[in-house]
Amino acid sequence: MLAPNALLSQPNIRIFGLIGTGTFWDVVNQLEQIRSGPDDLVLELSTEGGDADTARRIALEISLFIRDSGRQAYFVGKSFVYSAGITIMAAFPIANRALTYDTTLLVHERRTKETIQLDGPMQANIQIIREHLAVLETAQRIEEQGFKNLIEGSNIDLPTLYQRARGNYYITAPEALELGLIGSIL
Repeated sequence: MLAPNALLSQPNIRIFGLIGTGTFWDVVNQLEQIRSGPDDLVLELSTEGGDADTARRIALEISLFIRDSGRQAYFVGKSFVYSAGITIMAAFPIANRALTYDTTLLVHERRTKETIQLDGPMQANIQIIREHLAVLETAQRIEEQGFKNLIEGSNIDLPTLYQRARGNYYITAPEALELGLIGSIL
């Protein structure tokens, strides 16, 4: 593990704010620079959330860096890591996840708000419902894998996480450490 002040003051990737397409390209460009040098990856994150699928793609890029570079990757959450930020955090090994003492995490289930309009023959309406159900089931499988990545090796099981996440699960840094979701508090 890097020294705490190196984690706090020398990140080579910083994400602050909503996670979106621009965030993805910033991370990819910064990862390319890190790959071309000898340094480990140190990602600093403060986010109120954002696009869940973009966060999954960022997490994939981090996982590929860890797998292919032979170097360490460290996560430093500062002040607030909500929603899609949890997906990014889950890409890092627990031992390499750190939070500042003031950080709060927010874990919740994926949300959707959609109106389904049925109008026409029953067969066509049934197909519309099947298509919407397929989207929901796919999103649920993706969410479950993300939750498994987050808790693998921790002291919290999947049913408990789901129960708590259903109503917006806020976790302080000390609670995250106690649950084994992070390796240290800075």
